[in-house]
Amino acid sequence: MQAYSSEQLASIAARIKDVKFGMLTTSDDMRTLTSRPLTQQQVDSEGHIWFFVSDEAAYTRDLLNNPQVNVSFADTGDSLYVSVCGHAQLLKDRAKAEELWNPLLKAWFPGGVDDPKLSLIKVTIQSAEYWDSSASKMMQFYEMAKAAITGEQPKDLGEHGRVDL
Repeated sequence: MQAYSSEQLASIAARIKDVKFGMLTTSDDMRTLTSRPLTQQQVDSEGHIWFFVSDEAAYTRDLLNNPQVNVSFADTGDSLYVSVCGHAQLLKDRAKAEELWNPLLKAWFPGGVDDPKLSLIKVTIQSAEYWDSSASKMMQFYEMAKAAITGEQPKDLGEHGRVDL
């Protein structure tokens, strides 16, 4: 089992914890990449991102042969963008499903945690890259306008980093 830096993991978890939707990208046997939005349920303390899915979705079968995935998160209102690379597993885990369950999920899984199609995807974070702007929109606009006039790269548009776990 890989040892994670709790500070690195906390940094990524803090950035994505309030971004509800992630675009999960998988590849099939032909190496064709496809993405779909999934609702993030949790980023746990061990570096896993959890999603509820139907095991009848075609892309869940792709995970068996191609478990490497990417999950992209974006909060355009806060100028936050995070790209997570990881290893995905499709699981039937009743205890975890009960822990994460909320009543809104009944729209997709009418049988609740006993729904025969209900599965979980657990993505183990391996690395992440992020772009996080702490500057206000007005300050970002000012920096870009200044750069357009001076021909110099804009400064102070935010933080960019990479975390390898």
